[in-house]
Amino acid sequence: MVANAHNRSSVTSLINQQNKEGLNNCSFQGVWKIPKKKKSSFHLLTCFGSPARTTILCRSLQQFMQQAYLTRGIFFLFCLKVGSCFPISGIKRRIMNLLWALLFLRASAQGLNLFDDRVKQPKQEGRVRLVEDLPSSGRVEVYHDGQWGTVCDDGWELAEAQVVCRQLGFPGAISVAPGGQYGEGSGPIWLDDMNCKGSESSLSECNFKGWGVTDCSHKEDAGVVCETGKNISSNRQFSVDNSLGLSHDLGLLFDSGDGCNFRINIQDVTEESELTFCVHRMILIIYPELNITNYSRNLTVDVSQTCHHHVSAFLRYLYTRQIDVSITSAECLHQLAYIFGVKKLMEDVGRAFTSLIPEDNTFRTQLSMYEYGVRTGDLVLQENVLQYLSWNCEFLISSPVWSNISFHMMDALLQRSDLIVKDEAFLLEALETWVKDKGDEISSDQQASLLNHIRFLLFPVDKLYEKQFSSSALRQNHEKLYLTGLLRGFQFNALPFSTIRNQMDNMSSEYLPRIYTGDEWSLFINDTTIDYPYHHYYYGQNNRIQTFSTPAHPSALYREQYVQWQAHVFLSAQECSNYGISCYSFPVARFVGYGNQERYTSTIRYSNRLILSCKNVNNIFHVQDFKNDMAVVPDNSSMGLPNPCPDDYSFRFVVRPEYI
Repeated sequence: MVANAHNRSSVTSLINQQNKEGLNNCSFQGVWKIPKKKKSSFHLLTCFGSPARTTILCRSLQQFMQQAYLTRGIFFLFCLKVGSCFPISGIKRRIMNLLWALLFLRASAQGLNLFDDRVKQPKQEGRVRLVEDLPSSGRVEVYHDGQWGTVCDDGWELAEAQVVCRQLGFPGAISVAPGGQYGEGSGPIWLDDMNCKGSESSLSECNFKGWGVTDCSHKEDAGVVCETGKNISSNRQFSVDNSLGLSHDLGLLFDSGDGCNFRINIQDVTEESELTFCVHRMILIIYPELNITNYSRNLTVDVSQTCHHHVSAFLRYLYTRQIDVSITSAECLHQLAYIFGVKKLMEDVGRAFTSLIPEDNTFRTQLSMYEYGVRTGDLVLQENVLQYLSWNCEFLISSPVWSNISFHMMDALLQRSDLIVKDEAFLLEALETWVKDKGDEISSDQQASLLNHIRFLLFPVDKLYEKQFSSSALRQNHEKLYLTGLLRGFQFNALPFSTIRNQMDNMSSEYLPRIYTGDEWSLFINDTTIDYPYHHYYYGQNNRIQTFSTPAHPSALYREQYVQWQAHVFLSAQECSNYGISCYSFPVARFVGYGNQERYTSTIRYSNRLILSCKNVNNIFHVQDFKNDMAVVPDNSSMGLPNPCPDDYSFRFVVRPEYI
């Protein structure tokens, strides 16, 4: 632990106490001493002795690496699990900086920062933090399922901000910050549609959609500005990362090879080609999957020969945490990161793969990428591919590779609500074709699990009737399950939702719509040219303003009750002004319901979507939700996937009714 530098007796007492309670677990040679006071701004309480003879094997003191404070007038214990104790007087400033760098690397590899007071306590489910230069304001992030994620600004008001600020120990909140004000986060968006009373003790106690259930992008990450009073609790969190400032020196250390004590042999699987690199063992010990110990001397790794010329850059990354990734190097760097267990680099490189996803209209590349992501455990890559395939599901179904999809990919696709298809019956027919093509490759249990993902409740009633007479192999193999689904579909169409709701799991997705693009539920606007009308208003003359009507809900109960919709695509501020609205980026879409829509607000919610697709190619590259009837089309820098046709795309407006 820690003691004041001006109270040497307390330090001595602390050492004696540690000898009784902790140091008796250590085996070492050498003498514990307190260095004499010097002019330096800090002192190290450390062990002295001959480096050749002094060894520490001390599990009980490892936590001091995580609780070291570099502050004037503060002693701290300097214990390295993997090395010897050094006389501080014999260490030059530059070497001392290197020791600090290595210590930083070890801490950051474990997700820690030596000067971050968050390490004093373990990460706990539901904790929050603010990410920005000031501790009292910033982007809100919440800890769940082992990682930090952001909060969408849907429903983000002062009540939610009050909960966050008080959870962090501040007296209260001054204001909320809309999405993007404090930059865009990374990783999952954990919370959406927040609804706090303001009295909750933590943000996770408020009502929200569900962990990770969101239709937002990081452009909508919420923030807060908290009051700064005198009575700030000790739970206040800071995030200070100095490791980037050490990258240059550590890079030079790798380049020079000075003091390297570990050899890495890179060989091709055919053993026809081999490279050897000399590195520093302490760097590799940071990565636990390599199982490197103090006594390890070398490591042999099988790497495809085509990736050999990327190995040096990758090993340098282990020192500096910096690397340039290109399309040509991405797969090799991802493979090396997987072999060495560098998960953060795997995720970062996996994002580079997203630029390749829209390029192949045959879908062969996407299928290969997904299987590679499964083999390497790269969840980011898997999600990026699945999202693209979900959006382009109709095109995928009609492609020759549909029958090549693996069971685990099919299982993942059928569970998604962002699947874009004409209707649910179309999806069932595609599954029946896939099962027929696979034959004996798919077991009976696997067929049943996939059939359970079909949302029979969302079938149009006429399609339910037709499916009674299906003679598919899937129907024959699982007739009871098949007929049960049809029966529930008829019940859902014939009975009020309030009657059957109590019999359904609230978390069930079987009555939640996917994105159905049948003509009855969607409108297509293909014209993206600016009109210059003779009249100030140009209703009916502008192809980017269209109206249509839909049933209030797909259920047969609402088939004869219609809601009217008006769809707009605005390309200029003047066009927006003509309708009495303000627009700040273009293009922007507006989708407004009118007429008798208000009649259904207590039972039906409309989660409408805007689909962007290339005009001349079967390629959907973005899906956007509407906020207050508006959908701003993002630019390439904020899209999840790159726009392959930035000047030639179309808009499809989709109505998505769902029971509340």
